[in-house]
Amino acid sequence: MTDRDPIAEARQQWVSHGWADAADGMALITSITRAQQLLVERVEDVLRPHGLTFARYEILRLLAFSRRRSMPMSRLGSLLQVHATSVTSAVDRLEKQGLAERLRLERDRRVVLASLTTKGAEVVEAATADLNARVFTSPGLDPDQVAAATELLTSLRATHGDTVAQVTAVHAKGDAARLRE
Repeated sequence: MTDRDPIAEARQQWVSHGWADAADGMALITSITRAQQLLVERVEDVLRPHGLTFARYEILRLLAFSRRRSMPMSRLGSLLQVHATSVTSAVDRLEKQGLAERLRLERDRRVVLASLTTKGAEVVEAATADLNARVFTSPGLDPDQVAAATELLTSLRATHGDTVAQVTAVHAKGDAARLRE
């Protein structure tokens, strides 16, 4: 393994090839992409013993959060910001594992619901406990850095047209501090 930061090296190459005005943006986007890969790898390592990928975990977690433990497939896709075929594929896997099932809405048989099974509820709670303990409470930055990074990334998402909450990372940091008191 190399001792050199490949992103810093690439940035320097951008500058030396006359693209200095784009070098910082390239380094930012490449850094975010690499950080995302590293974090997803860490999350997937925690979820693997539960038989889940992050995509399937997100579906189970949304179903567990819902009052009826079920949700229209189209709503899952909208909340997760993924194509309907991705939701269908993930729910297929969850069904095969006995963690979710498909149901038809009684009042409108055209609507297909994904529903959390008892086994799915048990698995998602155990997976969430592991993620909280091993990843989410220690993402690799101190709490101030987490708040600042979240705020910056929220701003970046908003700039690119993503739907973002009005609550800032600073508020979220305060919520966490109040819960610890």
